[in-house]
Amino acid sequence: MALADITRRIDAATNAAGRTPGSVRLVAISKQQPADRIIPVLNAGHRIFGENKVQEAAAKWPALRDRFSGVQLHLIGPLQTNKARQAMALFDVIQTLDRPRLANTLARIAQDLGTCPDLMVQVNTGSEPQKAGVLPGDADGFIAECRALDLPLRGVMCIPPETEPPTPHFALLAAIGAQNGLPALSMGMSADFEAAIAAGATHVRIGSALFGARE
Repeated sequence: MALADITRRIDAATNAAGRTPGSVRLVAISKQQPADRIIPVLNAGHRIFGENKVQEAAAKWPALRDRFSGVQLHLIGPLQTNKARQAMALFDVIQTLDRPRLANTLARIAQDLGTCPDLMVQVNTGSEPQKAGVLPGDADGFIAECRALDLPLRGVMCIPPETEPPTPHFALLAAIGAQNGLPALSMGMSADFEAAIAAGATHVRIGSALFGARE
C-alpha cells in the first residue's frame, strides 16, 4: 500500500535529519479524491487529512467521521470570509490564514463559538502575485496582529514556486517560524517532502503519491 511506503520514507527522512522519531505528521491530501480511495487509508489507521475546499469537505467528511473516530481535518486551500463559520465548525486546523480581514473574521466567530481551530499563517515565500499568503517581509507584523486578536496560532505553511528549488523556501519558512515562536511548519508535498523534513517540516502534505492521480 502507498501509505506504508510514504510512512517508511517519512521515517527514513526524519532519522536522516537526526530528528525525533514521529515528529513529522503526514497530512493526507484527499481533495478531489472519492471515498473509495480514502476509506482504505482510514482502514489502515491514518487519521490526518487535508481538504482544499470547504464545500467539498462538508459533502464528504461528516459521513466518514461517523464511521471512523479520531479524524483530524486540515484546510489547506484559500478560505473566503463568507465560508469562515462553516470552516471553523468542520476543520480542526486551518493552515491558510493569510490576511487581516480573515483574521478579524475568525476572531469574531471564535468569540461567538467559544472555540477556534488551530491556525497556521500561510506565507507566500516566493512573493508570487497569483498566490495567496502573506509576503515574507510582512509575516512578523501579521503574526503579531493575529496574536493581539487571541487567535490560536500554531505554525506557518508555504507552497514554494513550482519553477524554483524548494529548499530555500523551506529555510525561509523555518526562519519565520523560529523567530516568531511558532513550532509547526507545514511544508513539503509529494515531490519534495524529504527535503522539507530535512529543513524542519512538522507537517508534510501528500496527495498524489498516496492516492494516485486525481479524477
